Amino acid sequence: MLQLLLPALLLAATSASAAQPAAELVTDRTTPAKQAADAALLKSLDRDAFYNGSYAGPTGALSYRLLSPANAQPGRRYPLVIVLHGSGAVGTDNTSQLGQLAMSWAAPAMRKRFPAYVLVPQFAERSANYAPSSADGLLAAQPGPRLPTLLAVVENLMPQYAIDADRVYVTGFSMGASAATQAMLQNPAMFAAGVAFSGIPPERSAAARLSGMPLLIVHGNADAENPIEPDRAMFAALRRQPGAARIRFLEYQGMEHQVPADMLLSPVWRDWLFAQRRPR
Repeated sequence: MLQLLLPALLLAATSASAAQPAAELVTDRTTPAKQAADAALLKSLDRDAFYNGSYAGPTGALSYRLLSPANAQPGRRYPLVIVLHGSGAVGTDNTSQLGQLAMSWAAPAMRKRFPAYVLVPQFAERSANYAPSSADGLLAAQPGPRLPTLLAVVENLMPQYAIDADRVYVTGFSMGASAATQAMLQNPAMFAAGVAFSGIPPERSAAARLSGMPLLIVHGNADAENPIEPDRAMFAALRRQPGAARIRFLEYQGMEHQVPADMLLSPVWRDWLFAQRRPR
């Protein structure tokens, strides 16, 4: 179970000088009954809890939804969690991007334990594109054209809400995971940490720019849509860089293209995420 990974994830949060990490091989041990119950809970949540907004940025308009902290306290600042969707949610309805990963942050237990602003943009075109790398022949991601607008949205929201600028996190699934690491590359000073579920990483030459940033990579080794080999290659490149102790790689045995069921509503990886802060 994911709970068994708590010591390793806490290590990443507390020790930047530890030995270079190895991939952590894990198995999703949730039962079908547990998965069905979690799916029902996520489906029951109110999407209207996410404010409907849009922003005309430097590379085109971007619609988004924004969840505010439950019971926000005056004078307190809260983290901002950016959740980026997969290619199946590309569009303009400003609703399709509210999939399970995004909605998990609206679950009552998550909102109570992890009060935060949760930004869920919707891209009208791909937020990341893939092509074989000339260096190793494996797929590598390049940023989509509206990624600069996402960064502008964040900058625009900062003065409007009680957001802690030292705790801006980015996560995503599939294409969204690929876009998350691209966003970290485009503006590393903006982000405190990232979590990439089943994505395609950047060119391995970008490892030097990513290695100092806390990053959790999660991928199933039976993924036929986004193969795991590029993430393995990226992790190997990151391990060769200074600061590699801040990188974690969870490889799920036998898992296909998905967010692990045992991570959707788990507090463990969120505890790790919320422990990260942007260096001053």
